[in-house]
Amino acid sequence: MDHIVTVQEAVTAFADWMEPTNAELATIELEMPAILADVDRVDAEIAALETRPAELSARRVRRARRRALSARVALLNQTGGTTVAEDAA
Repeated sequence: MDHIVTVQEAVTAFADWMEPTNAELATIELEMPAILADVDRVDAEIAALETRPAELSARRVRRARRRALSARVALLNQTGGTTVAEDAA
């Protein structure tokens, strides 16, 4: 018979008392323009799905994708080509 045992480290890894470090907060702040651009892209795609196909919806999605891509490129240029996860570590 297999016993189910909780692993203390896995349970407490996401405890309420754990706060993000300053490096993690700085990384989130650095990535925020790209995150917001991705949110706008998803919003544009959802709006395009909710309406009948139109050229205006397609343009909105294309513009949102271009903004998201340019935000990611700007993020890469700011970090000097390293990934943001490496900077936070």
